Amino acid sequence: MKTKNPEWMTNSRERMSYYSFFMGQDAIYAIVTTFLTTYLLFLGIDPVKSGLVMLAVKTWDAVNDVIFGVIFDSVHFKSNKKFLPWLKISTYCIPVTTVLIYMIPVNASETIKLIWFAVAYILWDTAYTLCDVPIFGIVTVMTERLDERTSLLSYKSIWSGLGAGVATIIGMVLVGENVGLTFGLAAIIVAVFAFISMIFLNNNVKERVVATEEEEKFTMRRMFRYLFKNKYLLIYYLGYLFHAGFGVSGSLMMFVSFYMFHNSQFSLIIGALSVLPMLVCALFVPKLIKRFDKMKLYLFCCFLNIVFSILTWVAGYDNVMIFLVLSVLRSVPAAFAGVTMFMFTPDRAEYGKFKSGIEAKGITFAIQTFMAKLTGAISGSMGLFLLKFFDWTAIHAESFEDLKKLGIHQSSTAMSGLWFIYNMIPVIGMVIAFGIWCFYRLRDKEVQIMADCNSGRITREEAIRLLPEH
Repeated sequence: MKTKNPEWMTNSRERMSYYSFFMGQDAIYAIVTTFLTTYLLFLGIDPVKSGLVMLAVKTWDAVNDVIFGVIFDSVHFKSNKKFLPWLKISTYCIPVTTVLIYMIPVNASETIKLIWFAVAYILWDTAYTLCDVPIFGIVTVMTERLDERTSLLSYKSIWSGLGAGVATIIGMVLVGENVGLTFGLAAIIVAVFAFISMIFLNNNVKERVVATEEEEKFTMRRMFRYLFKNKYLLIYYLGYLFHAGFGVSGSLMMFVSFYMFHNSQFSLIIGALSVLPMLVCALFVPKLIKRFDKMKLYLFCCFLNIVFSILTWVAGYDNVMIFLVLSVLRSVPAAFAGVTMFMFTPDRAEYGKFKSGIEAKGITFAIQTFMAKLTGAISGSMGLFLLKFFDWTAIHAESFEDLKKLGIHQSSTAMSGLWFIYNMIPVIGMVIAFGIWCFYRLRDKEVQIMADCNSGRITREEAIRLLPEH
């Protein structure tokens, strides 16, 4: 089949299979990150206890991501493939463990519910690790061209957004007060959709770029030495920790819709205002990156997001039209930032190899996976913790239909707290992240030079002459 660019190494079927995997992966990620906090609140579990379980699971996450990164860089399959075997395993494990999370017995004791949640969340977390490191890392062996990698990681955002949108719509409609199905049934439907989307990659994507040297056999000590040599890896993910860790809006969106706009289905409009700009922005990001450096574009978008988020909080929720207009305005820079967010990791993998001589894509992408899951747990548990301090009334229901029938109201203190948490906690995180990212000075042109050197297209001496000091 013809490729989109005659110089590119991948064909259209391969690229579509790569995008389709992201559609399924992000459908799963959306159903967990968007609805998990809501689901736990519906089960009537004490918010602090469920929040503590979320954070406790991340203790294992910190271990399994590091362990997998070491295993990933050490294990050699008989097929001589590095990424595809892990993706095949995760294609089956992720949907199953996702359903398990949402099958907690409603009438069980709080202790049983917490134990079930902890075990299921650990299993899901481990399965997701097997997927997230290889799916981002495989672009480095699909092609050695930086422009082709950028295109793959940009256009995959369209399909990621589509998958997340489908899962969000399914979840919000089915558990909303107009349908009233359980979270478990919604999870099963999303899991089937995700499995069908992910399965195509297994037979269509190829690993064709072979490392020019033997990969480093990692020990923990060598791994941490590598991390601290890769300063841009540390700078970016330190900022990301605050940016995404404080991003509590998504996990509270349905409660904001239900209590402040009097219908949980209003969250569909809010979700559409987030997803649609991302689908459109993904088409323009490759062109913009040709004219502007990724990090400069990223910082500008974060700044605009901060401004519009503050205006939304100040304007309040009494005027729906003002809220919708401000939501549209802040969704555009948020979409650009969301599309480019994970384009930086392959750059840092190239930088790490160029600076240290170590081929460590597994460790580099394991850190990305770990940070995505860690911040997801922090944002979810933070929302639970903070609601506890704003006089939040406990809920025992299976869906928003039940909640509507029960007529459980929240105090004015709880409503003000929910609005502040939804809007301003993310702003605090973005402000801190913005300050940290100002120290990120690795530019796209420099990454291409490093990639050319790492692949043997130019010598190290030639690369050093072309690069500024880092």
